[in-house]
Amino acid sequence: MHVRAFTEEMERLAPPDLAEDFDAGRIGLIVEGRPEIQRVACALDATPAVIKEAIAGGADMLVVHHTPLWTPVTSLTGQTASLLRDVLAGGLNIWVMHTNFDHADGGINDALAELLGLTNTRPMTLGLAGDCPLTIAEIGRRLACPIRVWGPAHLPGRLAVAGGSGFDPAFMAEAVALGAGAFLSAELKHSVYRSAPLPCIEATHYALEAPGMERLAQKMGWMFIPDPPQLSIIP
Repeated sequence: MHVRAFTEEMERLAPPDLAEDFDAGRIGLIVEGRPEIQRVACALDATPAVIKEAIAGGADMLVVHHTPLWTPVTSLTGQTASLLRDVLAGGLNIWVMHTNFDHADGGINDALAELLGLTNTRPMTLGLAGDCPLTIAEIGRRLACPIRVWGPAHLPGRLAVAGGSGFDPAFMAEAVALGAGAFLSAELKHSVYRSAPLPCIEATHYALEAPGMERLAQKMGWMFIPDPPQLSIIP
């Protein structure tokens, strides 16, 4: 498949116009490699370990959720130079689908809802709310990550979920309006929790979003490369 045909297919899956404004210039084909694509790898992040495994596995394209180039590149030094050196030497294309895949049908949040068994779902500006049949401990096991609970959250019950850093007051107010009794996301700020209108369940960013990329890889017949962060809990 030529990269042009790949682009058309990916833009059907996650249309660029679904992306938030801050993603302008940060989604789509951000690194151009070989024009012909035979093997595709997929991961949440384009980390050095992921890139090395993708190249070793013979991938021509790496599809990720988070761009490795968050800020404008004005110099190639340090980690950026090291990362791009391997990418360019390997002829690897990198495709990013970020907030457009958050909002897309079958994207990050739909995969999360499926993993947690949510039913009677209603969409939110980011994420969705639905009836969750799991306890908090069972959610932790499904996500394979530690869970922090802020406030008296009681599950099973109606739960709002937002993949990634979704603890936003506007999203939480929307969740309450949809009948949610708790809100699941990642990276909760102390100040946000203090004014939160419902209990907050905090997982890791990786655990909430990697399932969406893994499900995409399975659907498309791609190689999925897991690369969870090393996390230690010290009692």
